[in-house]
Amino acid sequence: MDVYEAVTSRRAVRGFTDRYVPREVLERVLSAAAWAPSGSNLQPWHPYVVTGGPLAEIKKRAGERLAAGDAWDEPEYEQYPPVLKSPYRERRSAFGEQRYGALGIPREDVEARQRAASANWDCFGAPAALFCYIDRDLGPAQWSDTGMYLQTVMLLLRAEGLHSCPQMAWAKFHRSVAEVLSPPAELMLFCGMSIGFEDVTVDNARTGRAPIGETVTFVEG
Repeated sequence: MDVYEAVTSRRAVRGFTDRYVPREVLERVLSAAAWAPSGSNLQPWHPYVVTGGPLAEIKKRAGERLAAGDAWDEPEYEQYPPVLKSPYRERRSAFGEQRYGALGIPREDVEARQRAASANWDCFGAPAALFCYIDRDLGPAQWSDTGMYLQTVMLLLRAEGLHSCPQMAWAKFHRSVAEVLSPPAELMLFCGMSIGFEDVTVDNARTGRAPIGETVTFVEG
């Protein structure tokens, strides 16, 4: 699989089989991903790769909180601005329409949308997950570096025939994750990432992208 195919075939898959993901594959991916760029080579990412019993325990704790109607954890960072301006507001709305429309859930059915969203905390059935932490003392540039690292991981997973789904949703239950992983206090959970083999029986429609004329400016001589 060449780089272009890896990029264009990568998407947020929300349905996985329980097929085992070999540790040696994950080690190969993460060893190569370590070459992702970072300013002054800080390498600010702190991934925890979780499978088996520990992942089942994280899913169980999150599921119990959902069933009990527990409030989400106090946010440790702002995922979106309080008010999204155009064109970001329209893009987010279009995503919601496509995501839930593919599931046959109308906009007004809030309860059904919440049930669909709750699959996040089961990792969509994936047998492996990555929880990515970042040091609380680091700034926006290091968050950007961490994003480049995560993208590198996802592209390398495609080269191995695997799929993934990056999930900021896990930051809403960061306490439950920490109860199992026991990260140092100076680390903050940025996101989770479900990893596994795609369940092709699940509708994983890919959301569209804006044309480059809408996002890219060419300045030519």
